[in-house]
Amino acid sequence: NPAVVRAVQEQAARYMHVMVYGELVERPQVRYAAKVASLLPQPIDSLYFVNSGAEAVEGALKLAKRFSGRTELVGMRRAYHGSTHGAMSMMGTPEGEQWKAAFRPLLPDVQSIEFNDFAALERITRRTACVLAEPVQGEAGVRPPAAGYLEALRRRCDEVGALLIFDEIQTGMGRTGALFAMQRYGVTPDIVCLAKAFGGGMPLGAFAAPKRIMDALQTAPVLGHITTFGGHPVCCAAGLAALDYLLEHDVVAQVERKGALYEELLRDHPAVREIRRSGLLLAVELGDSARLYRMMELFAEAGIMSDWFLYCDTAFRISPPLTISEEEVRDSARLIRECLDRL
Repeated sequence: NPAVVRAVQEQAARYMHVMVYGELVERPQVRYAAKVASLLPQPIDSLYFVNSGAEAVEGALKLAKRFSGRTELVGMRRAYHGSTHGAMSMMGTPEGEQWKAAFRPLLPDVQSIEFNDFAALERITRRTACVLAEPVQGEAGVRPPAAGYLEALRRRCDEVGALLIFDEIQTGMGRTGALFAMQRYGVTPDIVCLAKAFGGGMPLGAFAAPKRIMDALQTAPVLGHITTFGGHPVCCAAGLAALDYLLEHDVVAQVERKGALYEELLRDHPAVREIRRSGLLLAVELGDSARLYRMMELFAEAGIMSDWFLYCDTAFRISPPLTISEEEVRDSARLIRECLDRL
């Protein structure tokens, strides 16, 4: 995107990395943090910049433990949050075991519950520091929340005094048809993790929370969480330029229509068992892993780049740039159908 490239070039010409521990106020960080905070639902009003999604998850887990004084962490089965120790610890078992087994022991006092299982919410107790969840499960194969589930999860956390963390690393920045999926589904967490599109193509992440929660990292100990390159000014300039582009060109408002068009053009193919979707994040279910792997070969021949999901190898992913045109949606859907015809 020319606007993002220009922002990177201009900021790199001014200054790049400045200081390690935030001794100096850097304009790109302040401008981007202020813009994002103005768009997040209240009372989330404070951002801590990091370098990646996994690091955002690590910071959010530390913040929850520090603020609550508790140790138990609750995650969701078939969740993916990153490859660092804490993020990997929160990958739900048993599906995550193939990645976790070689690196044990991981974090203690972690349990997993089933996403969309209302009865399992009782396992969140007054020992629980936080619950970490994707508002739409990504690597599980695009699993949106059941009606009322996120509201029930929010209520249970409030009842026992646990913090609710949303991982919006995949769903944030417009992917689901709202700037943040929490806005689409009407539930506000205590902490949200952002990355991927958040950097506009540069390495950048953040965890955001109300200032009264975020301030817990300032004392006992001081420097409770620090980062050398988190919030790099060039990355913040890129992220701000990308966000400004989304807002100025009303990109997010068009996402739901484009996602629905994909669904309309593909759902009646006899090889398609189901389409699960939230905005422009789609899983096209074929129902069989062998057919899925064959589909990947056909896609490669047709010049289509796609993949399946870490915890779902029977469906392929459609996750195009949000700026995709209606013509490009139709053209790519035609190519997909031609590949489906050859299965």
